[in-house]
Amino acid sequence: MGAVADSPDAAPPLHPVQPACVGVENAVTSSHRIIELDIARALALCGMILFHLVWDLEFFGHLPAGTVSSGIWPVFAKVVAGSFLFIAGVSLALAHAEEIRWRAALRRLSVIALAAAAVSVATWIAIPDAFVFFGILHSIAVASLVSMAFLRIPVMLTLVAAAIVLALPMIYSSPVFDAPWLVWTGLAERTPRSVDFEPLFPWLGPCLLGVAFARLAGRAGLWRALRRPGPARPLARRAAWFGRHSLAIYLVHQPILIGLLWGVAQFA
Repeated sequence: MGAVADSPDAAPPLHPVQPACVGVENAVTSSHRIIELDIARALALCGMILFHLVWDLEFFGHLPAGTVSSGIWPVFAKVVAGSFLFIAGVSLALAHAEEIRWRAALRRLSVIALAAAAVSVATWIAIPDAFVFFGILHSIAVASLVSMAFLRIPVMLTLVAAAIVLALPMIYSSPVFDAPWLVWTGLAERTPRSVDFEPLFPWLGPCLLGVAFARLAGRAGLWRALRRPGPARPLARRAAWFGRHSLAIYLVHQPILIGLLWGVAQFA
């Protein structure tokens, strides 16, 4: 992913991912929620928080330099990011299963776009040489918009498109896409310096796979089976709450983690 390698004795490498499936539309109304999707999103949030905790511990010198850029951590980060985009595709397909609800879709995209702009501005102020210009929020917004075009076409075409999107960055790149207004595509020869870079290629791929999975699962009757009335178990309700508030958690978890670690460092 869009990680920037630093020297061994420098601060930890820039975030290779800021995974958060933020702003995902509810698959169903609150009275008929598919709680399993909320729980899956909550589990992905736990993975995101764990990864960022490790990154922050390295940044403050509590872990060896290079920890998050070696071993299992780069793969872990990509899996978490991919899971969020996959869930975004699933939720998108379910939200518009019967008809495309353009007003709800535009409202959701507007919220994500505003949050993405806020992240860009905040990181530009804090770290102007590596600010977030196309991070996970930007990627989710654009991927969701593109995926709208695949909600009614044959599922096989969606799967083929997903495969192309995932494979293309590995087999093709061009200096043409090094231009600032094209680097977000992910087809540039040089990876831009950013603390969170999730370009359209390949990260549109998991979202398209989620759309295809949701449609195939619907044909198999999975969503009818899961969309059951009745109270959930207390533990499941608590887990689902985190999944339903993913945007807020995304926006506040890093300031909280950094603040806590900075405070501990001051009193250690």
